[in-house]
Amino acid sequence: AGRHRQTFTWRGFIIVLLLLTGSSAVVIWLYMSLSDDVTETLVSRREVLTEPRLFLVQCSEDYENYKQFPGCTPKKCGRAVIDSVVTKEEAQALRRLAERGLSLGGSDGGASILDLHSGALSMGKKFVNIYRYFSDQIREVFTEEDFTLYRDVRGRIQRVIAETFGLDSSQMYLTKPTFFSHINSTSAKTTHDEYWHPHIDKVTYGSFDYTSLLYLTDYGVDFGGGRFIFMDPNSNRTVEPRAGRVSFFSSGSENLHRVEKVVWGTRYAITVSFTCDPDHAIADPTLP
Repeated sequence: AGRHRQTFTWRGFIIVLLLLTGSSAVVIWLYMSLSDDVTETLVSRREVLTEPRLFLVQCSEDYENYKQFPGCTPKKCGRAVIDSVVTKEEAQALRRLAERGLSLGGSDGGASILDLHSGALSMGKKFVNIYRYFSDQIREVFTEEDFTLYRDVRGRIQRVIAETFGLDSSQMYLTKPTFFSHINSTSAKTTHDEYWHPHIDKVTYGSFDYTSLLYLTDYGVDFGGGRFIFMDPNSNRTVEPRAGRVSFFSSGSENLHRVEKVVWGTRYAITVSFTCDPDHAIADPTLP
């Protein structure tokens, strides 16, 4: 037992050192090559959080490599979960929106996306623009009410992130990619289907400062596997999806994460991303 504890102590020391030196690729390799069987559930599906449950972590140095925006650039870092921003009925309505859009395409592998902003839709082993490819059907698939709900929910998520981290909400901007995801247990056919790899959002998408996920289905009811896993130095810490649950976090190396492979059923979620840099802002989607 002492040897087991020592392994994790050394892993924590090495990973903290690498994070401080910016060696994110090595950090990810190290996590995957060492034992990761220490798991803590941050929030279970059965819990209902009416106020944000906030877990603070030390900010990484990632943000120092980008232009600073006072009142927005992360100075207080962490991850939080709340269940009272979006109702279960609203989550169900958004899931139906996603199902209708994705019914026009869908990946050959286990992961499909629908981006209402750019129009990107998974189809087979590629992506198409849903607004161009299905221009004559769009108003039969989506309604103005769908887009109004989507925009309203996005605004609520932005406000709760700002309130929780002490930010000026007006200094936050929606950024890309922001999209619906549909994940099942079908084997991956391309690298786009390999959603389970550990990654750091600020490294993958330089514009990200705050990442949020709105879950549209329930872990253990609608799907198995598919938990969201924060990969901390001495433990994996998981969030169990629940329809209407919003999970959000600062996007730097302090929140290295991955999604557990889905083993049955279908997991629906929306990734809603925010930047502090107005040059990387995107507009809310509108129905053509």
